[in-house]
Amino acid sequence: MPALTVGFDLDMTLVDSRPGIAAAYRALTARTGVPVDAELAVSRLGPPLRTEIAHWFPPEQVESAVRVYRELYPAYAITPTLLLPGAREAIDAIRDRGGRVLVVTSKIGRLARLHLDHLGLTVDELAGDLFAEQKATALREHGATHYVGDHVADMAAAAAAGVPGIGVATGPCSRAELRAAGAEVVLDELTEFPAALDGMIQLALEQ
Repeated sequence: MPALTVGFDLDMTLVDSRPGIAAAYRALTARTGVPVDAELAVSRLGPPLRTEIAHWFPPEQVESAVRVYRELYPAYAITPTLLLPGAREAIDAIRDRGGRVLVVTSKIGRLARLHLDHLGLTVDELAGDLFAEQKATALREHGATHYVGDHVADMAAAAAAGVPGIGVATGPCSRAELRAAGAEVVLDELTEFPAALDGMIQLALEQ
């Protein structure tokens, strides 16, 4: 049996970053004068930042807007972000079973690290600036046995890495969408994770 190593997405899987990200988008609007509908933007978290920025800024301004947003992010987005229910307990459940914890996220690593440090989440590895199948590289590199995420792209990442995808319906994707994208288990929230973990370990043995 491979050593238990569970990867997690960050936004809307471990943390509810919507209040913080909305504040950062409002600050971006104030700085640039370009209106961004912050509530719409945070309703579809998951894809890379550039994808969202491109909805609001002309192509020639996207890179500069990304830079400004990331400059503003630490001041506006970290403090309002909260742990999602069950997140800390999910990590504890993995450690109680002798496992390791990864975070693999589309957010750049230094900003993801600020969230983890602020919320007191200790993980063994952090890989950022990866989306969908790109995440599979980090999952394979660190020996992940499962990947947990709220987005259909996370299930694509798990499939590309050859590990079970565990969907959690706390983000923009429904249970049905996560299941259709290949999730082997779908949870309503991470409070269900410890009770389900032993079954997930069995799933890994059956691959």
